[in-house]
Amino acid sequence: MPEGHPEGHLEAGGAGTVLLSWLAAGLIRGLGGTVRRRHHGDATLRQREAAGEPFILAFWHRHLLLMPYAYRGRRISVLVSQSRDGELIARTVARLGIDASRGSSSRGGVAGMRELLRKARQGFDLAFTPDGPRGPAGVAQPGVVLAAAATGFPIQPVALAATRCRRLRSWDRFVVPLPLATVHFVYGEPLAVARRAGPEAMEEAARELARRLDRAEAAAAALAGHGKGERPCAA
Repeated sequence: MPEGHPEGHLEAGGAGTVLLSWLAAGLIRGLGGTVRRRHHGDATLRQREAAGEPFILAFWHRHLLLMPYAYRGRRISVLVSQSRDGELIARTVARLGIDASRGSSSRGGVAGMRELLRKARQGFDLAFTPDGPRGPAGVAQPGVVLAAAATGFPIQPVALAATRCRRLRSWDRFVVPLPLATVHFVYGEPLAVARRAGPEAMEEAARELARRLDRAEAAAAALAGHGKGERPCAA
């Protein structure tokens, strides 16, 4: 997980949002310090990080909470919506050393993509929740494959599962690992998207990314001791 506060995301704002972001970042750090983290299939990703070779990290929105621990590179920018919730997320990840580019498939998408591509040219890795910020859950929206085609960066899918967790009653059944749980991160096969891919190829790339994310999540669930077809953790 990167260290420090990326410039520009902790400036003046609503006092409530500032306080909540401080508490949320503390929660993530505290929870990250109490769980046991196990990483599977990440050798190629670690080599890319060590060599400074850029990539796009992709994961389902429901796995967002501890995903800062999946990244060990120098700097990364994540696409965050321009909503009020997005402002809280942007400020929270800034406290964890992660940059945020504002925009999403539902609001400010063009501006957010333009900002994200600018960050890519500056040497940032990129991160997406392909089904965020509002779903449908488990359906990859086109933004991540568009970014891959524009940059030439491979997409690295990653999913997680915990031996003990709770699922929130949100649109995506957000996963909250419990203290002392073992959290398994599974890294799937990277996906390359051709720079001149046509619409049909882009749609197929989005479907293939969803399949790879689902396979990684199923593998993580199995490692966490959840049976095939079983929904991990209590609702």
